[in-house]
Amino acid sequence: MAILDSKGRLFGKLSLLDLGAALAILMVIFGIFIYPGATGSVAQSGANTKPVEVDVMARGLTVLDPEKFLASLKSSDSTTIIVRNQPYSGPIEIKDVVALPRSVAVPQPDGTVKSYPDPRPELNYTADMIITLGGRAQIGADGAPVLGVPVKIGTPVEIEGQDYSFRVSTVAVRILDEAAK
Repeated sequence: MAILDSKGRLFGKLSLLDLGAALAILMVIFGIFIYPGATGSVAQSGANTKPVEVDVMARGLTVLDPEKFLASLKSSDSTTIIVRNQPYSGPIEIKDVVALPRSVAVPQPDGTVKSYPDPRPELNYTADMIITLGGRAQIGADGAPVLGVPVKIGTPVEIEGQDYSFRVSTVAVRILDEAAK
């Protein structure tokens, strides 16, 4: 009995094409499940992570009771963020919430301009604020990436909690020293 017959079968029973396909499938399964390689990407190996503070600004957020909302946001420890449609893998610490006043510029008879609180009643249902978020990020030449996306001034970020979800804009990014944390 020959090892390979005229139809390309091993020992008359197994086709070489079937054997090649089975071998390729086994190699793929081995490569995916058994030997996944090092965790993380090459860019993350030996990554330099430092504490980072990110200030984000929300303007004109419509809320039924702005003072109550700001107080609840300030009292919460953390929130989740989404940067460029990529949800962050864990909660981000809320370090501070500062309410911004709403004012209007009023020209004076002598030509100067003074700032006064905006008297419009619809502004009783809006909130302007700066939120300071804190966490750790890998520091690279392209900024402080969160999820591999560099967070820079102007980067839109979505903040989401149990009873809120709104978009904010990044206004400051500070990389802190380990001792300053």
